[in-house]
Amino acid sequence: MPLQNRVTPTGEIVADPGRGLLMGNRGCLHGPDRRLGVARWRSKLWICCVLDWKGVRRDPMPPGRWTALFFLDEATALAAGHRPCAYCRRADFVAFAEAWRGAHRLAQRPRAAEIDARLHAERVDPRSRRQVTRPAVAGELPDGVMVRAGGTPGLLAGGALLPWTFAGYRASVPLPPAMPVELLTPPATVAAVAGGYRPLLHPTTAGGSAPATLPDLMPRWVGC
Repeated sequence: MPLQNRVTPTGEIVADPGRGLLMGNRGCLHGPDRRLGVARWRSKLWICCVLDWKGVRRDPMPPGRWTALFFLDEATALAAGHRPCAYCRRADFVAFAEAWRGAHRLAQRPRAAEIDARLHAERVDPRSRRQVTRPAVAGELPDGVMVRAGGTPGLLAGGALLPWTFAGYRASVPLPPAMPVELLTPPATVAAVAGGYRPLLHPTTAGGSAPATLPDLMPRWVGC
């Protein structure tokens, strides 16, 4: 039976056999019985990491240690409010922080703690402790962010929605530029993506079998 450690674009943590391309954590969320309690985070440091780090094998829910969470891809992790790990994904973190700096017109690259504080203020409601979403217009958002349209969460790409599932993305559905959507990705992260950060995407976005990034997919998306 799968553990409750798969993360959706809406930030929920559920049980599903899918594993995805990235791992991450928000602190220790499980008890001795390997079940999640009420808390969905124990710190503001929400990161997404590589699955394989120097061949180290780790229990996903060791007693008293951080709970390993899994994401279909980076677009999913970013939508849920996570950011690239500054340790195991150093190059990606630097690229993300530089895109963040440019988008927010900062004099210098922000530190991880600054990014975490801003993201935490944008991703969850302090009262309900649920993910905060926002109304938006499809044509005003960059490719690579996650939205919900007609009740369906998905990746925005080339004027279309790629519906999200734990197994990957389904066939794209055209989205009129003026169509109202529910934005899932935090605004500060949206700005970083618009500023040039390219999240790692699941291979089903291109119909292939290897991870893809936005530049790899743009020729295909333009024709959608």
